[in-house]
Amino acid sequence: MNKNNSSVVDAIKVGLGDRSYPIHISTHNLNSLGFLCLEHKLGRKAAIVTNPTIGAHYFQPAEASLVSAGFSVCKIEIPDGEQYKNSETLNLIYDKLIENGLDRGSFIVALGGGVIGDMAGYAAATYLRGIPFVQVPTTLLAQVDSSVGGKTGINHHKGKNLIGAFYQPKFVLIDLALLDSLSDREYISGFAEMLKYGVVLDGKFFDFMHANAEKLLHRDKDCLQFAVKTSCMLKASIVERDEREGGLRAVLNYGHTIGHAVETLTDYRQFLHGEAVSIGMAQAARISEAMGGASTACTERILSLLTKLHLPTDLPAFKADDYLAAILHDKKVKDDGLSFVFNKDIGNFYIDKVKDVSRLLKVCEIGD
Repeated sequence: MNKNNSSVVDAIKVGLGDRSYPIHISTHNLNSLGFLCLEHKLGRKAAIVTNPTIGAHYFQPAEASLVSAGFSVCKIEIPDGEQYKNSETLNLIYDKLIENGLDRGSFIVALGGGVIGDMAGYAAATYLRGIPFVQVPTTLLAQVDSSVGGKTGINHHKGKNLIGAFYQPKFVLIDLALLDSLSDREYISGFAEMLKYGVVLDGKFFDFMHANAEKLLHRDKDCLQFAVKTSCMLKASIVERDEREGGLRAVLNYGHTIGHAVETLTDYRQFLHGEAVSIGMAQAARISEAMGGASTACTERILSLLTKLHLPTDLPAFKADDYLAAILHDKKVKDDGLSFVFNKDIGNFYIDKVKDVSRLLKVCEIGD
């Protein structure tokens, strides 16, 4: 067995008491998967949940690492795309888990992007009332955001992530080499979640991304390692203080209110998640200036960096009533209004209740 465990030394810890776990970030460390599963004393049978695109590249080395460590492995392949993040696909996962005899001593490996991680995690949270799972994110967006923090779930036709659970993985294994197989569009999409951390939490990280935009676009490994590690550290610091989004963790929804509406209205087919979030952040910056007192210069810096990173900023053409209906189905809407994240300047934020959601849309100049 190849005990390539260099990533174990340099792990980031998500401190959640008895649910704490490490995030291992390195390059070419997928072959340490089996060793890490042994270290975490996981059961002898594993199901790797993936899709055909990712599976063609990475199922075999992931399986080989697990088998060499003494685990038996079954493959569960689900369709590729956000439009399949639903109850029908979830039932396919359950069917395969049952058919392959996975019991409460078994575990799931989520090998893929955010859709795979969310669905495999939710399957793990609910199958036999909960079995362990491991995140092996293969997209930049999943590496810096969705694989960390324990949010799992599926979409409903009325809204994104309306059905789900908070369920933490046993560990997260981030192999930066897995990003080499991403298309430019998929890779660039991940910058949106990365930039989010800079806008609302860390102005110095925003400045780093601005100064190193070209290197990041050209996949410079040193810049990428720093950016991924910083993103994970920033997210971990929020999750540790508010695991179940009782207050502070809502900051991580910056740009997501309108971004989720964009995804819903386009049936999850026109934009990648990061692209929709980018559009949502552009609108959130404009709203923060108009309603929250952020400066024009701040808005211009955010829009400039989104453009510099080749991310979209323009809203697709739907009526205001359509956007309003999509936003009102968002899980962040409660009786006392919508919790909206405003940026104050670069690196600072506040959260406020917006009772009249139509005011947001007027700022975005969405037509009737």
